Amino acid sequence: MGSNPETVVRAEPRRAAVDFSRRPFVAIWEITRACALVCVHCRAEAQPRRDPRELTTEEGFALIDHLAAEGVPVFVLTGGDPMQRPDVFDLIAHGVRSGLHTSFSPSATPRLTAKALARCREVGLSRVAISLDGASAETHDGFRGVKGSYARTLRVMREVTDAGLGLQLHTTVSRYNFDEIARIAEYVGEAGAVMWNVFFLVPTGRGKAEDMISAEQHEEAFNWLYDLSLRASYDIKTTAAPHYRRVVLQRRQEAGLSGAPTPGVLPRDGIGRAAFEGVNDGKGFVFISHVGDVCPSGFLPLAAGNVRENPALDIYRNSQTFRDLRNPEKLQGKCGRCEYREVCGGSRARAYAVTGDPFESEPRCAYEPE
Repeated sequence: MGSNPETVVRAEPRRAAVDFSRRPFVAIWEITRACALVCVHCRAEAQPRRDPRELTTEEGFALIDHLAAEGVPVFVLTGGDPMQRPDVFDLIAHGVRSGLHTSFSPSATPRLTAKALARCREVGLSRVAISLDGASAETHDGFRGVKGSYARTLRVMREVTDAGLGLQLHTTVSRYNFDEIARIAEYVGEAGAVMWNVFFLVPTGRGKAEDMISAEQHEEAFNWLYDLSLRASYDIKTTAAPHYRRVVLQRRQEAGLSGAPTPGVLPRDGIGRAAFEGVNDGKGFVFISHVGDVCPSGFLPLAAGNVRENPALDIYRNSQTFRDLRNPEKLQGKCGRCEYREVCGGSRARAYAVTGDPFESEPRCAYEPE
């Protein structure tokens, strides 16, 4: 695909609504690494107990205020299992009050009760993201490392919508569930989800390189997702798969379409549309760990500073690590010469995990640049 120069989209993206050199589009704070699950793909290698070095409630409030003052469009509270923190509802409420578009990504553990979800709604949260990694108990429970996790996840999915919250589902694609993706997609629609966020495994933390699908399977999945996006009742987003944007552009070109993708291909709330503009690790994206380390993403654990020493977005703007990740001239191999490098750029996290160099070629991309 794309070998004929006349069919290649010259991937010069429109200017994003957010200047990625000044501030990220998405800021994710891992409020704890404590979690009762033992997921085979866990980037954080979550632990049973909370780390005493975690950012305090007051430090969390200060971080939220900083991100809000800087105009960061999307803020996500994640873990580990965020429900392990007793101040979790205070943190959610502060994010909502600050004006940040606040999302919440808890684990489907016994702590996530119907009462807890009702409390989320009371403090102003509008959406909860839950992981569904298999179309069967065997696959999902094997992936999550805890028997009964699948049944609990299905229950939580119902309770999220019963609480009047928007349901977002996350699925990490790996060799364990690649053959079940179509069935999982059906469950996403049946559950009334508003968005399906499809992650593609990065071998960091507990994740292993042999658990990733091949470059050809990535390509197959991208084209299938594009077709699904045109008819699905929910929005579709990908994570750790910037090369999906290249497939979208190619498919639209083949169909004789030009310009930005329309709703259905990208989320209807406008958030996904801006993300299409080239968000990548350290480029429009920042991750703050449970102890305050500022990294390009949760899958690229290269700490460029700590919020206890410098404001998060000062680190994002000025550290050499982040500046280099936003510079396409730093890309090597076929990513460096690819005509899609501005809108794609390959997963820097996957390149680092596989080669040890965050600027090397995307290891799971089948496309050969002109």
